[in-house]
Amino acid sequence: MTITRRDLIKAGVAAGTALSMPSVLRAQPSPDDARTVRMVMSDLTVFDPIRSTADITRMHGFAIYDTLFALDSKLAPQPQMVENWDVSEDRKSYTFELRDGLNYHDGSPVTAADCVASIRRWAQVDAGGKLIMARARDISKKDEKTFTIALKEPLGILVDALVEGLYLPIMRQKDADRPATEPVTSNIGSGPFIFNEALAKPGASFTYDCNEKYVPRQERPDGFAGAKVVKVDSVIWQNIADQQTALAALQAGETDFVLEPPADLYPVIESDPDLELQVLSKGGSTLYVRMNFLQPPFHNVKARQAMLHLIDQEAFLGVMHPDPRYTQTVTSIFANSPLYSNDENTEWFKKGGDPEKARQLFQEAGYAGEKIIILQPTDWAAGSNASQLLAASLRKIGVSAELAPMSWSELAARRANKGSIEDGGWNIFIADYSIANPISAAFLRANGNEAWFGWPKNDDYEALRAKWADVDTLAERQALARKMQGIWWDFVGGVFLGHAVQPTAHRKALTGLLEVPGAYGFPMWNMQKTS
Repeated sequence: MTITRRDLIKAGVAAGTALSMPSVLRAQPSPDDARTVRMVMSDLTVFDPIRSTADITRMHGFAIYDTLFALDSKLAPQPQMVENWDVSEDRKSYTFELRDGLNYHDGSPVTAADCVASIRRWAQVDAGGKLIMARARDISKKDEKTFTIALKEPLGILVDALVEGLYLPIMRQKDADRPATEPVTSNIGSGPFIFNEALAKPGASFTYDCNEKYVPRQERPDGFAGAKVVKVDSVIWQNIADQQTALAALQAGETDFVLEPPADLYPVIESDPDLELQVLSKGGSTLYVRMNFLQPPFHNVKARQAMLHLIDQEAFLGVMHPDPRYTQTVTSIFANSPLYSNDENTEWFKKGGDPEKARQLFQEAGYAGEKIIILQPTDWAAGSNASQLLAASLRKIGVSAELAPMSWSELAARRANKGSIEDGGWNIFIADYSIANPISAAFLRANGNEAWFGWPKNDDYEALRAKWADVDTLAERQALARKMQGIWWDFVGGVFLGHAVQPTAHRKALTGLLEVPGAYGFPMWNMQKTS
């Protein structure tokens, strides 16, 4: 990476800040500091993993709850709480037996009834769970450690569905019996960490203590799977909103880890012999433009195809994630999936885009100067920058683009509006997503009014997507993935801006951090501090 004079000035300012800033934590080292890890994380406001897809909520879930299965580094589901499982000869009945030693933080044992209730609650909101429930004849406890899922017809991806999509935490039955619309507030699971309620300081810090009674699996750690061995006494999540203050704390040893350091501070981190950058969530996220199929001009496929040619992915990545070491262009709807990414129907991709082709397609769509509203999330820098660049790119080809600045929470509410612009509707918003299978990935649905925001509709594509649940082999799914992608890029369900991974920053004395697939956050077990 070329470092400019401007970069050096920023580095000098940040380094000076680190040396001159008063102590962030104002705490004297204590005897147990070597057994306590301090991590600067984003603010945790939603604690129930069923109620939010935010990575920070998922990481909270990883810490205090356990799961039936977990994804290994190759994205294959592996048993976690499950000891044994089998499928009947007719493939309509799955039996799961829990392993020994599973207990909640309050001392009560994990039971099959807890698992049944947890699955039912999760299935109220997860696409894969809804598919299981649609095909289930019954989900029931067989004995204290065994439960069954009996199906009306086979479902080859049942185990995959239990571990992909929305995180499935196993909770006590009395918690999981709540509707998915009501948050669980107890924070009592059976996972490797215990949430310390007494030390919780919302907006400032949360503490997770080692669950000394947790019984890990015997397999080595592999992605999210295998042994969950906690090698420290406590982990403290700190909320330090100012990034230079967070970096100063990291350099001073007052914190051990920063979740999302900004790209302009990477040179400072890399020049410090005690610090390093590391990508833990290897899958990263795919950034995309979502268009509203219900409103002009994007109700016309030509206008959507125009967006394919308008986008210069490298330019957008430059304003969203300026360090090219952590970004790449992407043309497959399965992004960088090692299993399903392919090049079907990607001839439209051209380095730098093709603005003249985009202009022509807008004209063929009958575009007549209508105002296009782009929802701009002002509290997400990458999304805000990309929205501004998109507006400028549209204006250059004669399209009347107008930014609607708002917070992400306001955007999340407004994007549900199916009405016209005059009635508070919208045309475009920018977001990111992580690839799962097409059953659970909301972005990859095209079932009209039942689809995710933007409401794309294509019956031929949906007929192929429906087959995903029933194909048995990887080769069959890969062939299906190519066919689905071929149709997607014809009707243009969404347009990609590129793919990015987010490095974390930590002191080199913090070791054992696990690199995991996907962009789902990462687990805190296995890490430790060395002198």
